[in-house]
Amino acid sequence: MGILYSEPICQAAYQNDLGQVWQWVREDGNCINIQDGFNGDTPLICACRRGHLRIVSFLLRRNADVNLKNQVSKTKQNESLVRMLLNAGAEVNATDCYGCTALHYACEMKSQTLVPLLLAAHADPMIKNKHGESSLDIARRLKFSQIELLLRKAS
Repeated sequence: MGILYSEPICQAAYQNDLGQVWQWVREDGNCINIQDGFNGDTPLICACRRGHLRIVSFLLRRNADVNLKNQVSKTKQNESLVRMLLNAGAEVNATDCYGCTALHYACEMKSQTLVPLLLAAHADPMIKNKHGESSLDIARRLKFSQIELLLRKAS
């Protein structure tokens, strides 16, 4: 079933219902950045969580705030979404409640596409999370040698 949101536009974004998202935005343009009362997710975060590129694109064209954070500040990471968010001005070194950046998570996932993409956007591989671990430390711990070399060059 997934997540149930208290804000209807968030639920529509999560369920990939572009028609409903459009309807809510048309009725009240201010709802584009509304945060759900339970976890603080915005419609943009809801769409990113499920990888709904059409809704993400729609919300970005209507100036959804790419830097609003929910209580966890972590969304599903895939290359198309990350590229869209970076192009819309998302802060590449933003941290979540654990002190992790997108680069930390990309290294944890051993993503050979996201790490170079984030580094090209000037992600800082030396930012330490609340456990004192940088993205470089994570790559080293996971024996992700190809990415470790890229991170060393970027630091």
